[in-house]
Amino acid sequence: MLRFTLHYGIHFIVPILIGYGLFKENRLKITIILLLGILIDLDHLLASPIFDANRCSIGFHPLHSVWAIMIYALLPFFPKTRILGLALLIHITADTVDCLWVGGFSS
Repeated sequence: MLRFTLHYGIHFIVPILIGYGLFKENRLKITIILLLGILIDLDHLLASPIFDANRCSIGFHPLHSVWAIMIYALLPFFPKTRILGLALLIHITADTVDCLWVGGFSS
């Protein structure tokens, strides 16, 4: 239960707290963008099975690859992609916590 709470708390509660707590202007718009970071999970549709509770997403799915994560890490440094980059990094953080929980990263 703790794993579930941490994983989905980071996916959903953290973006809401950041959006409403740190962004006074456009807080609803920014919160929605931060929540939409979960859309990178569409790459799970390429896997078989689509969902495996014990699979580490980091390094396994294309949008969770090290190369993709390096790009996500650069996005916050540019004003036009700052919020998108933050959304993607929040998502990767949630998945990283999950990977630590299941005992490792995919190679």
